[in-house]
Amino acid sequence: MYTYETGIPAIDREYGGLRAATNILLLAPPLSYAELLAYRIASPRPGEWAAAISTDERASDVVGAFRRYGADRGRIGIIDAVTKSSVPTLRDTTRAKFVTSPLDLTSMGIKFSRMVEDMWKEGVMADPPGPMPPPIRLCVHSVSTLLMYAQLDVTYRFLHVITNRVKKLEGIGIYTLNSESFDERTVSTIKQLMNTVIEVRVEDGGGAVAREFRIIGIRGRTTPWIRYFYDDGTLTFEE
Repeated sequence: MYTYETGIPAIDREYGGLRAATNILLLAPPLSYAELLAYRIASPRPGEWAAAISTDERASDVVGAFRRYGADRGRIGIIDAVTKSSVPTLRDTTRAKFVTSPLDLTSMGIKFSRMVEDMWKEGVMADPPGPMPPPIRLCVHSVSTLLMYAQLDVTYRFLHVITNRVKKLEGIGIYTLNSESFDERTVSTIKQLMNTVIEVRVEDGGGAVAREFRIIGIRGRTTPWIRYFYDDGTLTFEE
């Protein structure tokens, strides 16, 4: 079975990356740059594809985040639920599709399915052929915004469809959720759809902010806390 590198040296070296058909909930407080951590893990390696469902950032910003990690623009597809509200004349392309708002979950789901089907077909027809099935990474940023627009049961049903799709594709999915904005019941309900959780913590020690994360459920284990640093739009990790 295909293995997905995370781009985080300590994780890839010690745990061998992420197994295919893995869905990951990234639980993080504000000011933790959780979206950049999600984009880092979802950034496609050569021969892979990445899809993002963005409810918080424009497609161009998401593509820019992936490109900072060296991703091939032709291997990135975005479902943008932000831009069309201000530019209603936008038309879909092969790699960028637009919905009117984060409330339009039906359109998001349909356009995600079409996009990954196109990626699958291109992967199958590639010359020379790549891994089979074609490896696809998904990033959903953010579940928090979905929950602000739709009730928990509606969001749960939408994510149930998406996470099952990721499993069938033998891809990986990473979904960001603000750990301080929702009650325990909401967080627990979303966790039911996942088989791995990334917990992020931010500590302010006398003006010096420390940001750390750990992964729970990676190959049946929990990692130690790993510190990371933000600099000019990218993240680096403590070895």
